[in-house]
Amino acid sequence: MPKIIIIGGGIAGLAAAVHLKSGAKAHGKTVEVLLLEKSARLGGKILTAREGDFLIEGGPDSFLPEKVWTVNLATRLGLEREMLPSNDEFKGTFIYSDRELHPLPEGVMLMVPTMFWPLAKSRLISLRGKLRMGMEVIIPRRKEAGDESLGRFVTRRLGRECLEKIAEPLVAGIHTSNPENMSVMATFPRFVQMEQKSGSLILGMLAALKSRPHATLSGPSRPRRNSPSMTYFMSFRNGMQTLPQACADFIGKDSIRLGAAVRAVEPRGKGYAVILENGEKLEADHVMLGAASYDSAEMLRDFDAHLASQMNRIEWSSSATVSIAFRKEDVTVPLKGFGFIVPKAGNRRVNAATFSSIKWAHRAPDDHVLIRVFVGGGHHEELVKELDDAGMAAMALEELDAILGLKASARFSRVYRWFKGMPKYTVGHLERISVLDRTLAAHPGLHLIGCSYKGIGIGDCVHEAQVASERILQG
Repeated sequence: MPKIIIIGGGIAGLAAAVHLKSGAKAHGKTVEVLLLEKSARLGGKILTAREGDFLIEGGPDSFLPEKVWTVNLATRLGLEREMLPSNDEFKGTFIYSDRELHPLPEGVMLMVPTMFWPLAKSRLISLRGKLRMGMEVIIPRRKEAGDESLGRFVTRRLGRECLEKIAEPLVAGIHTSNPENMSVMATFPRFVQMEQKSGSLILGMLAALKSRPHATLSGPSRPRRNSPSMTYFMSFRNGMQTLPQACADFIGKDSIRLGAAVRAVEPRGKGYAVILENGEKLEADHVMLGAASYDSAEMLRDFDAHLASQMNRIEWSSSATVSIAFRKEDVTVPLKGFGFIVPKAGNRRVNAATFSSIKWAHRAPDDHVLIRVFVGGGHHEELVKELDDAGMAAMALEELDAILGLKASARFSRVYRWFKGMPKYTVGHLERISVLDRTLAAHPGLHLIGCSYKGIGIGDCVHEAQVASERILQG
């Protein structure tokens, strides 16, 4: 009976354990799974807290159902009735520019315009910028092979103004990175493929929208993507923590150890020894490293210094979220859409804000409003370290006043910091991962999973964990 040790209790490690336990029976096998988590809680950056009748997300507040692996995992765990669509009657994104909020023009798919009149009427982009974006259909496709920065890609295809006012704030919110050194091939490969196939992002996106089938998501419940029950963003009625908690319940207490920090991983016969900080040694046939790349590299440093050094080449950013509750009667300015994003050129100290109690049901009492502000990552990352919680909350209130004109006093605030919490997929990331994979091939039974390598989002982490788990089961 093979023994698998999973290091790291984030969503990747949890999804791997679920897949191993549920998949072993299908393969006619029996496996022993042990998940080790150094902290006192599971879920990694997925963290939901209760404050009276308020529900606060410290990390991600949603997942993308288009990446069906999260939906399928939730379905497997019996969470169909717990999945919560966003309140799309209020949907909309606003961009702060020239000291006012502008709606993101209808039909703009991330950064690609697909409708003429909404863009033409928008005051967000100048006439010159609109003409430059429209010229995208005649810009020749790139002939050079290899990676390039997202900033260069967007500027080349759609112009600098599109980058600064639309692409940069949108991708900074997703990846907490700087487009000037982000790898377009690692973060938005679909756009690279569109350019090469259609010669134009606009034409490629229009063709994709026209041919898009009314697809259903796989799994027993198979909710329709275009049905009222399945929105672009999805969460859970009782918060995102629902998913890791359900994973833990499925895995079982006997297969999980909290407060189990790992010092090193070493080869041992045909398998591996996992050495804990307290000196305890555990043996396994397979080890799945789901911790951040820099933590995993430290565990492998004495085992394979070359592998560890390659893992340490992955850069990371720090960010924070500030959730602030207000009495609804004190909020005298309109809160439009799901929130707003702030371009770096806007010279503000926050990146974005989500109107949590508008975007989601069950997040605040009816007579209150809950707003979540994002700090660091794409810009002003130093504030995550420099400001204490009171200073962070005060700064967020000042920014909400400057951007929205919101002068209400906070009922309370909660700050969550994620130091080195998000990997940066910089130019050349895919090449580095290819080298990492070749080096890792020399160590059968050692597996790298998690957001460090092949996908930052929850769906990507779940998928890569399941792929690695399936390799073990088929081995």
